[in-house]
Amino acid sequence: MSTSTKKDLSAANRRTPVKALENRGSLKVKSRTSKNVPYTRRPASYVHKRINKRKLALLLPAHNEELIIATTIKSASVAGQKKGDIYVVDDGSTDKTRAIAVKLLGRDHVLTVKKGGKALAVAKAIKKFDIEDNYEWLHVADADSVFSLNYFKIYRDKLNSKKYAVAVGFVQSMRGNWISTYRALTYTYSQHVNRRIQSYLGMISVFPGPITAFRTDIIKHLDFDTHSFTEDFDITLQVHRKKLGKIRFIPRAVNYTQDPQTLRDFIKQNLRWQRGFFQGVKKYRIGFRPQAIDVSLGVQLLQPAFYLLQMFILMPLVLLATGNWLVLPAVFAADFIVVSAIALVSSVAAKRWMLLGSMPYFYFLRWIEIGVFVTAFFEVIILGRFSSEMTGWDTSSRRYELSNQALKDTAATG
Repeated sequence: MSTSTKKDLSAANRRTPVKALENRGSLKVKSRTSKNVPYTRRPASYVHKRINKRKLALLLPAHNEELIIATTIKSASVAGQKKGDIYVVDDGSTDKTRAIAVKLLGRDHVLTVKKGGKALAVAKAIKKFDIEDNYEWLHVADADSVFSLNYFKIYRDKLNSKKYAVAVGFVQSMRGNWISTYRALTYTYSQHVNRRIQSYLGMISVFPGPITAFRTDIIKHLDFDTHSFTEDFDITLQVHRKKLGKIRFIPRAVNYTQDPQTLRDFIKQNLRWQRGFFQGVKKYRIGFRPQAIDVSLGVQLLQPAFYLLQMFILMPLVLLATGNWLVLPAVFAADFIVVSAIALVSSVAAKRWMLLGSMPYFYFLRWIEIGVFVTAFFEVIILGRFSSEMTGWDTSSRRYELSNQALKDTAATG
């Protein structure tokens, strides 16, 4: 057969509709599920597109982040993410956030949308930048994130599209005031212990905003317009309920985040988190389905409940039964010893001896968190408030310029 004839036949085959080939019987192939089901070959363009997908995109949703957005972008670049793979979606900022992002990344990598909340901004950016078609993974990080050295190199090396659908890193507080020290202690312990156990059992209970990446082929199954105080937690529960795949924990990929600077903002942030937590528990009927996530969150719910039971019911009963008031200081001493041991281990793990300095006010902040937990429980579960609530952004009182001390552990140049 001549070369010209082969070309003519090849061109004819490309023009022949798939349905016509099926009718001729030329595409009938044995299927895994049926013996006589037509097999439609994926077009070469699809295969080519899959092969040429880049590994990981970084998307930074932002609202009025002029104090830190430049540091975030620069730290991402130093941490191993190419600027060509960094995108910013500006959700109606009224400051210089957009101008700073454009200066660092170029107009093609910055999208400005009408203010509608973080979740909606992320959804619009995914579509605008063709993230699903161009990348295997999408990492969404808060615009106040500052990445550790080699963060993205570590992250990319651990991503496995065949095995995992979601990956989460390790979130840590920047060095700062007494609230940041307390947060660093609780973050270190909860992730080195609780999250490792959750990861092993396949029941990671939350995908934190600064450190989470999604395999792009599951994005179409996620509803980012969650109408929740905590979009991250809602999306976590969607992944579990829809059984979209396994989650990878990458503890060496550390991202540093800002914390509230005042007690008032600390309480406000915790109240938003706990309201969002109970919104998710109620919306997805946690505890009523036989999934690992129900067990994980059940344990999480029981911890403060058991602590309150111990302090306000069991201990008074023991005092009444024994008449020995020395039980009271003995219980508090035992608790203090356990907490001190946790603080010591966390200080070593985080390489911050200042975490030991949180002990004088540890109980004060812990009881505030327990009080907020109980308040949110009654508001959302008992009284039925906030059944569908989206608060948008809560950054105005929590953003601040970073000192060299705050950036000490990060990839930022300061």
